[in-house]
Amino acid sequence: MLIIKLILAHLLGDFFLQPISWVKEKEKNKLKSPKLYLHVLIHIGLLFLILWDVSKWPIILIVGLSHFIIDALKLIVQKKKTKRLFFFLDQLLHILVIVAVYWIFIGQIDVLDNILNERNLLLFTCILFLTVPVSIIMKTIFLKWEISKFTEGNESLKDAGKYIGILERVLVFIFVILDHWEAVGFLITAKSVFRFGDLRESKERKLTEYILIGTLISFGIAILIGLLFLYGIPMIT
Repeated sequence: MLIIKLILAHLLGDFFLQPISWVKEKEKNKLKSPKLYLHVLIHIGLLFLILWDVSKWPIILIVGLSHFIIDALKLIVQKKKTKRLFFFLDQLLHILVIVAVYWIFIGQIDVLDNILNERNLLLFTCILFLTVPVSIIMKTIFLKWEISKFTEGNESLKDAGKYIGILERVLVFIFVILDHWEAVGFLITAKSVFRFGDLRESKERKLTEYILIGTLISFGIAILIGLLFLYGIPMIT
């Protein structure tokens, strides 16, 4: 479907093909940053590649231009204290533009794809979202707290928590769409058992709360996306 392809292009461009160094460079130089314009060009290129139809250039132009405007306004307006707020506002505006473009052009453009059916494309998009994008979203949420001091002297492997989170979300998603809710409960129990020793030794209430919040958010998002996959296709067709 058109809307899934547009969201897929957005996820790839904003989360997978935009290094952290680019984000920092844009925040530092704002509209003077060449990375801002390169980022928008990558989005436009992805849209052409994924839609694979030059006749859909109005959609690509609207989404690409709006992406530049939204990102530029965010860079100008956001401050260090409002960075978390503007991250979510930025993503919301991008999605709203995609939804608006979809509803405007849906009656004029053939959205059937002979190679990738709707279900498979949605499956790929859901799994993709549960990896790096959700990791970045959760990291942004936890900017509110200074977590490093809770784990001082007991640091984990670099990015280990990130990859563990990705794997657990993908597993929960698979269990949900296969209707194996008991496996989700088993996974939660297993994680609790592994974490019990760390929490008992730390005797740190804040660390316990941090782990509990992170687990609930991670599992909650995976379950929500699983339900969206199961029941979302009829809603957007």
